[in-house]
Amino acid sequence: MKKYINKLFILGSLLFLGASCENDSADVTTLKAVSFPSQLVASSGTIVLTEDNADANAVLLSWPKVTFPIDAPVTYAIQFDLIGDTGGTNTWPKAKRVEVGEDVLSKALIGRDLNKIAIDLGLEPGVAGKVVVRVEAVMDRKIYSELITLTITPYEKSVVFGEIYMPGSYQGWAIETAAALTAIQKGIYQGYMTVPVGAGPGFKFNIARNWAQFYGAGATNFDLKNMSDTDFSLPGSGSYQIKVNLNTSKWSFAPYAWGIVGPASATADQTASDPNYGWNHSIPMSYDHQTKTWKVTANLLPGALKFRLNDNWDVNYGPADSSTNTINKDNGGAYTINEAGTYEITYTINETDPATTGYPATATCTIVKK
Repeated sequence: MKKYINKLFILGSLLFLGASCENDSADVTTLKAVSFPSQLVASSGTIVLTEDNADANAVLLSWPKVTFPIDAPVTYAIQFDLIGDTGGTNTWPKAKRVEVGEDVLSKALIGRDLNKIAIDLGLEPGVAGKVVVRVEAVMDRKIYSELITLTITPYEKSVVFGEIYMPGSYQGWAIETAAALTAIQKGIYQGYMTVPVGAGPGFKFNIARNWAQFYGAGATNFDLKNMSDTDFSLPGSGSYQIKVNLNTSKWSFAPYAWGIVGPASATADQTASDPNYGWNHSIPMSYDHQTKTWKVTANLLPGALKFRLNDNWDVNYGPADSSTNTINKDNGGAYTINEAGTYEITYTINETDPATTGYPATATCTIVKK
């Protein structure tokens, strides 16, 4: 019996020592002072940003390693704010944060990114303004470097104008009627087009509505090569969003089609097999690149009708007032088709650059019985 009591005593002592060690470690980690051993350093304290140098490094920020009581990775981030927002009880409330990573002790920012930070903080384009910067180090707690001040002159992004053109098999290679791609950024163009069933997939990109200068395929289908005889190609019939980047000499496409949806767009046979077919399947519209209008001629049934993008509900439009031809983004309303028959439906939307500006609050449509 005494032997077992001794064993229990030893075991209890070990558990107590283990708990004491854990508590001591926690105390040491929590109570030991941690700080940046030296100051954050910027490669330049005065920075003038321009659109021409937007993709070049504007500033390099570097800082010393922070040593915490335990050996583990330290996560760093940079914060930018206005001088007036760094005092009082609610400090750095509008700070713009740039994640850096674990055990990384420097970060270079290109002009485009630093310009966005400056504009978002309220600096006036073309005028020198001051922002403060500090580094955050995180392990079991957050600590901050002393702040430094940068004088930044941001630029205002210029309004971009211009077009390039896309002649191809889909429209008989006529440069006069080729789809136009509109500039959405400097050197970047975007447009929409439909390849009809039975049309060939080939096309080119032309700088003007002539053949004085054009681009064909280079090393791959997506590389632009000046005056190349090799056609670019699309996968086949359907509607597409096309983007061309003359800065990188690349182009890309994505399947893209507005469509009609609702019980009115379902046929009798489809409704018989699936009562919700009309809500589950859109009828795609084709893009008329000359009028910049989406169109479809369809046999409709009595029922509701709305518009949505790419056969899903992420982007959809319905009328707030069904007595008008104006339709509203994410509106639950629908048009009512009272009489079955063949209808011609059009849909027009301003799609300057949905990726950066989003989709507009309204679009327009027509629904006409033939």
